[in-house]
Amino acid sequence: MSSTYSRVFRSNPHRDALDTWKEIVELLTQRRNGSDRNELLAAGGTAASVIAEQAAKDAAIVVTCDGPRTRIYTLHDDDAIDGSDAKEDTLGYDPLKGDWKLSLPCPTDDLEWVNNSLKKQSNRITARDSAETAGSDTTKASTSGALVLDPKGFLGS
Repeated sequence: MSSTYSRVFRSNPHRDALDTWKEIVELLTQRRNGSDRNELLAAGGTAASVIAEQAAKDAAIVVTCDGPRTRIYTLHDDDAIDGSDAKEDTLGYDPLKGDWKLSLPCPTDDLEWVNNSLKKQSNRITARDSAETAGSDTTKASTSGALVLDPKGFLGS
C-alpha cells in the first residue's frame, strides 16, 4: 500500500474557486511549467465549478501517480476565512510522477456534464460522484490516521 498525504486549501471567500484551482495546480506541478501544468490549467473552468459547489469540502480531489497518493480538500465560508485548518504547504515528492491521474468529486446532478467537459481537456482528469465516496477511503474521515486492527488477518499470518 502506498502512502497518502493530504492538503487543505482555503477557498471562497478567501479566494475564488478558480484561484483555488490555480493554487492546487501550483502544488501539484511544484510551480514548474510544462505539459502537466497546461493539462491541469485547461481543466480549470470545470474544476472551479466543482470547487464552487463545495464538492471537495468532504470528498477529496484524489491524485494518484507512481509515488504517494495525494488528497486535496477545500475550506469554505467561515472555515476559509479563519484558515486554521488549512494546510497548503508543498509536498516532499512529485505528485505527478509517472502516469498520474486526478479524480474530482462532483455533485451527482453535475456528474455527466463535468465528465463530458473534462474529456475535452484531458484523459487523466475525471470526475466521480462525491456522494458515492462517503464510505470509501477517499473521504476526509479516513485521513485521520486511525489504525484499524484485523485480528483474524493478524493472528492468521
